[in-house]
Amino acid sequence: MSHEIKCVIIDDEAKAIDLLHERLGILFPNINVVGTFTEWKKALEVLRMDTVNLVFLDISMPEKSGIDLLKLFPDMPFQVIFVTAHSEYAMEAIKFSAAGYVLKPIEDYELSFAVNKAIDRIKGVNQGKKPFVPESGSGAIKIGIPNLKGIDYLNASEILYFESVNKYTKVVTKSYSIVSSYNLGEFKKLVDDANFFQVHRSYIVNLHSIKRFETSGVVVMDDNMQIPVSKGIRNEFNSVFSKITRTAGLKSRNAE
Repeated sequence: MSHEIKCVIIDDEAKAIDLLHERLGILFPNINVVGTFTEWKKALEVLRMDTVNLVFLDISMPEKSGIDLLKLFPDMPFQVIFVTAHSEYAMEAIKFSAAGYVLKPIEDYELSFAVNKAIDRIKGVNQGKKPFVPESGSGAIKIGIPNLKGIDYLNASEILYFESVNKYTKVVTKSYSIVSSYNLGEFKKLVDDANFFQVHRSYIVNLHSIKRFETSGVVVMDDNMQIPVSKGIRNEFNSVFSKITRTAGLKSRNAE
């Protein structure tokens, strides 16, 4: 890899910048750090020059947060890795399709994982491939599940359902489940498309993972979990579900 990867580090703590710069020098000596900034205004000038591939960004900063800074770039021309002491902003990071969310104090494994992911995306762009953009309404979309170490990304098609457990959310696949500290409402914002439907105040299901609908108002998922469909939304559920199904003896909406 040549010096095609140009990055900046934005953090209001100079010591944090020095530490990250040092770790990058050891782990990724071919990454060119072209600037470090403790003030968002100076960083903004450089980012607008469109010569940076990768941005390491703290979230909690004076005047403007890292999130506020990114909102100034609706068509973000660079990859972003959040480096922060705050785990509660991970859901916001997902919305920006961040390559990584590394918590302080920085662990080499977590940093390397995020940087390698960013490099793969950058190389794809440099080779003329379509930039990484989540596809709305498609099983190809990646859903990020924040946890204490960072963000686990799952293909939407792998997820069977989301279950609200107190103030947490359990994300269930055929093979395993992950518990996130974010509530069900936050995940609804991420999967509010044709593939998922909130059938109950405690459940959002992947419509393609339903294997049986019982007249009692229960859906049976691929893992045999029985999930109730609230009475008030059964008609809406049937309308949505019929658009992706073909049922003997019933007229499919797809045929209309």
